[in-house]
Amino acid sequence: MTDRVFNVLFLCTGNSARSVMAEALLNVLGGGRFKAYSAGSFPSGRIQPLAAQLATSAGYPAEHLRSKSWDEFAAPGAPVMDLIITVCDNAAGEICPIWPGHPATAHWGVADPAEHPEEMSGFLAAWSVLRRRVELLIALPVEKLDALTLATRTREIGQVGAP
Repeated sequence: MTDRVFNVLFLCTGNSARSVMAEALLNVLGGGRFKAYSAGSFPSGRIQPLAAQLATSAGYPAEHLRSKSWDEFAAPGAPVMDLIITVCDNAAGEICPIWPGHPATAHWGVADPAEHPEEMSGFLAAWSVLRRRVELLIALPVEKLDALTLATRTREIGQVGAP
C-alpha cells in the first residue's frame, strides 16, 4: 500500500452537474486515496442546484462547489493529474489542453440532467451511474497499474450502466 494520492479530473462542457457530482463522489468515497477535481471546456459559471444538493447530502463541502475552466488544470503550478475522465460526449470530442504529466484518459458518458434542471429524477439517475463507476474505480489497485492499464480499466468502467 502506498500513501500516494491519485489526482483525477472530471471534465464536462459546462461543469455544472455531472463532473461536479463525480468530483464530490470520488472525494467522499475515495477514502483519501484519490483527490478529485472537476472542470469544463466552457464552464457555465454556476452549479445546478439539484447537483449541489446531491453533492452536499453525500458530505461534500458546499464551499468546494465551483464551476471552473479546464484551463486552471493545464496551467503551470496546477496539480498534476493521474487520470482525466470526460463525463459528457461533447467534452470527449473536444480538443483538450496538453495535460502536464501525460495522464491516463477515459470517457464515462452520462446523460445530462441539466437538460431538465427542475427534475430530480435525471440528477438521481446520473448520480447513480456515477456512484457505481466511482465505486469500481476505487476498487482498482491504482497504485499497481501503469498508465495504459489504468486507462483501459477506467474505460471499461465507463461502460457500466451505459444504455
